Amino acid sequence: MNIVLLGYGKMGRAIEEIAVSRGHTIVCKVGIENLEDRTVENIKKGDVAIEFSSPDSAYENVKLCVDNGVPVVCGSTGWLDKYAEIKKLCEERKGKFLYASNFSVGVNIFFALNKKLAELMAPHKEYEVDLKEIHHTQKLDAPSGTAITLAQQVLNSIKQKKKWVNQPSDREDELVITSERTDPAPGTHIVNYHSDIDDICITHTAHSRKGFASGAVLAAEFLAKSQPGVYEMNDVLGIE
Repeated sequence: MNIVLLGYGKMGRAIEEIAVSRGHTIVCKVGIENLEDRTVENIKKGDVAIEFSSPDSAYENVKLCVDNGVPVVCGSTGWLDKYAEIKKLCEERKGKFLYASNFSVGVNIFFALNKKLAELMAPHKEYEVDLKEIHHTQKLDAPSGTAITLAQQVLNSIKQKKKWVNQPSDREDELVITSERTDPAPGTHIVNYHSDIDDICITHTAHSRKGFASGAVLAAEFLAKSQPGVYEMNDVLGIE
């Protein structure tokens, strides 16, 4: 499979290593130092593109791929206010698009666990809930896309919570996400339910970027063989 990498930072390099080890070929790499190579001609060299750039460029990168019939896997966060536009464009162009806030197999199992735990906790109003995420200092957005996904799952079940906030709050209707930036820290996410009686806490801690990179390549392999449509990691992993 021929892969175009849009974004060639630490994640892009980790994805390249995994992809090559699985027998794929990187036909184009576009990073901040060679943006002039982000051309239609180069994009079309790929059977699939993997997009891990920045919140500022992700939308244009994904749109370029969809406009030109190249399936695109996107892991950039901080641009989801335009997600609906990409979904509509993909449907109009019969394109292939897969977005995930986190491609790690372990994190996606963690998502399923978080969703179930929130459903179980919903009747028990005596528990307060909050989230914490810890990442390296080079991560540009806060809270992380993974934390936002976790928070939305909680909001879907814990009805007394109406929205998430990324700051301290004593309001009962606000779900607090605490963001910490420190090095080195590939990523830790904590969901904590606490009461006067006890605490229930679930945690996922990444030890390296390898899990994220492996999942992104798995997603690319899945998307290249799929029918046109908009997908997520649950489709790749067969998680209901």
